[in-house]
Amino acid sequence: MGYRADYLKGWQAAVSQMGTKDRGHSVLPFLTKDARKFYKGLSNQGITTETPVQLAGAVGARLLTDVGTDATRHLYWRYNHPMALADKAAEQVIGDRLLNYSPTQRGAVSLAAIGVPVSASLGTFDATNLGELGRPKGFAQSYAEQGSEDRRQTGQIAPELLDRFVLGRQGRPLKYETARQDIPNLTKQRYANYMNFLYNDKGPLGVGVVKGTMENLQGEPEVRIVGFPVGLQATGALAGGVGALRYAAGQTTPEEIAGGIGPRQPRTVSSTDASEAVYANPPVDKTVYREGQERVKMNKGAADRKGKRTDFVGPRTRTLAAMGAGGALTGALAGKLINTILASNGRSDLPTTQEYGIS
Repeated sequence: MGYRADYLKGWQAAVSQMGTKDRGHSVLPFLTKDARKFYKGLSNQGITTETPVQLAGAVGARLLTDVGTDATRHLYWRYNHPMALADKAAEQVIGDRLLNYSPTQRGAVSLAAIGVPVSASLGTFDATNLGELGRPKGFAQSYAEQGSEDRRQTGQIAPELLDRFVLGRQGRPLKYETARQDIPNLTKQRYANYMNFLYNDKGPLGVGVVKGTMENLQGEPEVRIVGFPVGLQATGALAGGVGALRYAAGQTTPEEIAGGIGPRQPRTVSSTDASEAVYANPPVDKTVYREGQERVKMNKGAADRKGKRTDFVGPRTRTLAAMGAGGALTGALAGKLINTILASNGRSDLPTTQEYGIS
């Protein structure tokens, strides 16, 4: 068996092992009971370190499912991070429309429609600044060299990536002079207001769990949930992605099965079965074969059937992912447009008194 076949065998075994359960698919074997049960099930099928290619395929499927459903990160976040809240909101809006898909398929769809576009819009990383490991404009690296004047360069790459892309942390604002090199229209007044909001504002609950400002460093509205930023662009991406998924997952295509014999496709939402059994001489061969469109004989000694079954099949996984991603992109662009309008309306073309040197 070739490497590709081995890899696909491991992948399919993992997908089958996970079943249709929607949560708890952590790729780390020591974290949860479900994870330990998963790897034990693979071992019972002969997929171990002694079959490394098959194991790689199984772990690949598990990893995609984990990343797409935020299984491991949910153990850390639960509901104290915007992405966890986004996943819960999506679950409530979409309902059970995706339960006819495997966890791996749902993970891929969620990643395309919610995970990537929403996380990229939160402001915890800047996808256009990969040279500085995704550092957002106006914010310092968390692991810059101690005592360095310019904290835009990190001294520890691995912890920086972990902090930003796994834990979802934005970092601390740079000092004003350096931040303005990232954001040329940043004024001292806006910077001072944002620093006061960030460190002194306790929000409506008085504990700083949820608070908001109409101007962050970029001059855009921002809400902080347990210290994590959420803006209109991220909100738009979530609304667009979830709305598109809800619509797309509700679309079905009828497929007719003569005689009503054969398994339903995994994406089948519902079926109407108008087939019925009729007695006939058993066929000579033992394989399923068809006589015209109305009669189907199956296996030696089995009853013949007439009529048909209609399965209403949901969209392909790639179709759902594409429509969800398109909706999220549309929503994100709408949020960004509103941000631009609000920022331009609140921006003065005149220098501030500080810039004139007037105290």
